[in-house]
Amino acid sequence: MALTQYYTATTLDGFIADANHSLDWLFTRQQDLDGPLNYASFIAGIGALAMGATTYEWVLEHEHGTWPYELPCWVFTHRDLPVADERIELTADDVTAVHGRMRAAAGDRNLWIVGGGGLAGQFAERGLLDEVIVYIAPVTLGTGAPLLPRHVELNLEELARNGDFACARYSVVR
Repeated sequence: MALTQYYTATTLDGFIADANHSLDWLFTRQQDLDGPLNYASFIAGIGALAMGATTYEWVLEHEHGTWPYELPCWVFTHRDLPVADERIELTADDVTAVHGRMRAAAGDRNLWIVGGGGLAGQFAERGLLDEVIVYIAPVTLGTGAPLLPRHVELNLEELARNGDFACARYSVVR
């Protein structure tokens, strides 16, 4: 059965980006690209993705305007943003309606809620989020964009070390 997954990295104090939307803290850490819960294995199982406007803008900025994904993507926004690829749909629709379209596009493959935490929380609130997979970096920021700013109950399914990161896969308790 295909899963809806929130795959991300966080600081030890629970932030996915600093107050200026920077991920500089993340890219100074060592990881084994073939190690536990690695990105290549994860993305190989993904059939569609969703992200918020801030995440989308960050991806475009850091990829120099080149869209890095060959998958259908829904960007949740109320703003007028540039569309970097024909597979991108800008939407202000409820996550429940979009989840159905994502599921149809992905077939038997998983869905990735790229970020941010508020968007992942909306999927969780509607019972649509199945897993949270997180790389936990040995750094604190004190402030920034929170990992998951909602009350969500989770069960630990897998725990491993990958370089500098503690990596965990949780299932969402229904």
